[in-house]
Amino acid sequence: MPTLFLVDDDELLRERMGRALTSRDYDVVEAGTYDEAVETLGTLRPDRAVLDLKMPGGSGLSLLKLLRERSPDTEVVMLTGYGSIANAVDAMREGAVGYIAKPADADQVLAAFDAQPALYAETTSEEFQPPSLAEVEWNHIQQVLADCSGNLSRAANLLGIPRRTLQRKLKKLAP
Repeated sequence: MPTLFLVDDDELLRERMGRALTSRDYDVVEAGTYDEAVETLGTLRPDRAVLDLKMPGGSGLSLLKLLRERSPDTEVVMLTGYGSIANAVDAMREGAVGYIAKPADADQVLAAFDAQPALYAETTSEEFQPPSLAEVEWNHIQQVLADCSGNLSRAANLLGIPRRTLQRKLKKLAP
């Protein structure tokens, strides 16, 4: 039975996803925080991993780097409620095989591992809708913020907007 490491701070989602993946013949090992995940990786070398991007104690990208160092053959899918192009690109650069926005179910996660984009993509090329102005703005802000290593003051300066305005924009959910 293949091992799947599931890391997410949302306890309800983690338990639900864990049960669903167990019923699909995976030996699921769960962690709820970055520190708990790092401790588990001291002994675990999973076949697959599903990592939440934002969690207490550290980021999913940092955990992805650590996992790739300790277990280079592990396939990883990033799961996030704060999807942005910048985050997806960073995750793929670090070796993730897929990137899925929450809410997601077990079938979408497994489809991402199996590289079946038609099953986990929301639209096909015939249905392509250009991003809204709000989505483009959100993605640009996320990219600048990532380039500034999360420094709000520096990002606001580069964006040419007051820091408080940037904070208000970041409090809004992604479009």
